[in-house]
Amino acid sequence: MKLTEYLKTGKTYIIAEMSGNHDGSLEKALQIVRAAAEAGADCLKIQTYTADTITIDAHTDPFLLKNGLWDKQYLYDLYKKAYTPWEWTAAIKEEAERLGMDFLSTPFDATAVDFLEGLGEEFYKIASFELVDIPLIRKAASTGKPLVISCGMGSEDEIREALETAQGAGSSTVVLLKCCSAYPTDYETMHLRTIPDMIRKFGVPIGLSDHSEGTTAAVCAVSLGAQVIEKHLCLSKEEETVDSAFSLDPAEFAKLVQDVRNAEKALGGISYGPDEREAQSYSLRRSLFAVADIRKGEPFTEENIRSIRPSGGLHTRYLTELTAGKKAARDIPFGTPLSWEDVE
Repeated sequence: MKLTEYLKTGKTYIIAEMSGNHDGSLEKALQIVRAAAEAGADCLKIQTYTADTITIDAHTDPFLLKNGLWDKQYLYDLYKKAYTPWEWTAAIKEEAERLGMDFLSTPFDATAVDFLEGLGEEFYKIASFELVDIPLIRKAASTGKPLVISCGMGSEDEIREALETAQGAGSSTVVLLKCCSAYPTDYETMHLRTIPDMIRKFGVPIGLSDHSEGTTAAVCAVSLGAQVIEKHLCLSKEEETVDSAFSLDPAEFAKLVQDVRNAEKALGGISYGPDEREAQSYSLRRSLFAVADIRKGEPFTEENIRSIRPSGGLHTRYLTELTAGKKAARDIPFGTPLSWEDVE
């Protein structure tokens, strides 16, 4: 089922992000595709760039990462190691679609958009760091296809500018993803209550790009109205790759999918009163019963009638009325559910 169709159904669209977890191996990349499908992902995503399209080969201080997961690595060297060779893209796309998943990629420059257009890409992802790359957003949106835009680090004004650019340039559908661009992400930095605020302010579907551990954040996001979840997938956390520290392994990703689907079921719709599956429990509600043998003409008291389980007797609201002077209209044996025929 395509993204736009999912957005109409109310189901959560789950994206498995491969990123650099292929570790330079096409076979591993295809294994990740298969693992994503087996886990129940709706979409397999990669990233389309080269070190030269995303940065320059400079080894000076501005290009040196400091602290964090990729401490002391130069941007060019990191991206050269992490990128997905463009010649793999067709094979990855074909395998994803063969297994019933959508295929998605993040282009990082205009040449990547043109390349993906040549492969028949059906929608595009804009990464958080490119939220402020207005020409790139305009280029991707000019295809008329849906855009999924991550909003990590984005101010309200920056998000609005990106959204309006995409809509103005012709994108048919725009989805914004709440995101924290820290790798991995601590729970206290996620601020998921922003999701319903984004729904109100921007008027488009909202999702979560999740770099935290486990499935907790994804389930919370769905409960707050997220319609898209994106999570990184690796083959094994024991095999260290550039993104494995904030990725799920196949078993964890399968749990994510199941937890999200269970959250959808639990959220359900707006409902008051008993569900048909509560019928047995409904019969165990309290009502008024005779808790002693009561003779005809005898007053009702708190000693001979009580509010107890199960249902079947008069409503408990009448206890005070009955014990304020009402009398039995007939003999009432112990354990009888009271009815108005019992009241004089």
